[in-house]
Amino acid sequence: MIRHIGIALLLPAAIALMTACAVGANKESPPKTEAAGGLRAPATAPAQRAVAPVATPQPAPAVAKPATQPVNAAPTLDDPKSILSRRSVYYALDKADVEAEFRPLIEAHARYLGAHPMQKITIQGNCDERGSREYNIALGKRRAEGVMNMLKLLGVKADQMEVISFGEEKPKAAGHDEASWSENRRSDIVYQRSP
Repeated sequence: MIRHIGIALLLPAAIALMTACAVGANKESPPKTEAAGGLRAPATAPAQRAVAPVATPQPAPAVAKPATQPVNAAPTLDDPKSILSRRSVYYALDKADVEAEFRPLIEAHARYLGAHPMQKITIQGNCDERGSREYNIALGKRRAEGVMNMLKLLGVKADQMEVISFGEEKPKAAGHDEASWSENRRSDIVYQRSP
């Protein structure tokens, strides 16, 4: 009888030990709850809820910033990336009309001069070496005045501008060929330093 009492006392402890080992070995098993009589019974699993997948936020597309100027910064004359650093308008042989490709350049300078009403410029007309001195002086003047008139139409005040013609006296290129001559047929916008 003592033997049966010892077995009866050891039996629940052995069952509890075996259950604990099984639960420890299988971490995925459902939780156990205490049942009447000291034995553990499996608990009912909670109802599974349908969970909508969470959309991961996509990064915003990169917006290209203008290479010329930072946002809200005034354009500068010395920034080589700015259109304002370009100051020459070129012409075809014996022509004084501003070609369409140079209009954005003149418009940019007009905006700058409009924003800086104390700034003054000189527009210098130039020619290649062909033609008489008098003819080239007159042609250089027509070229410079054409740029000035466009700037006036775009709102630049007349007292901000001065026109001068150098004719063939100030060549940009020293050669005697078409490549050099095309560099010398130009009007230059020269900004005067503020006092």
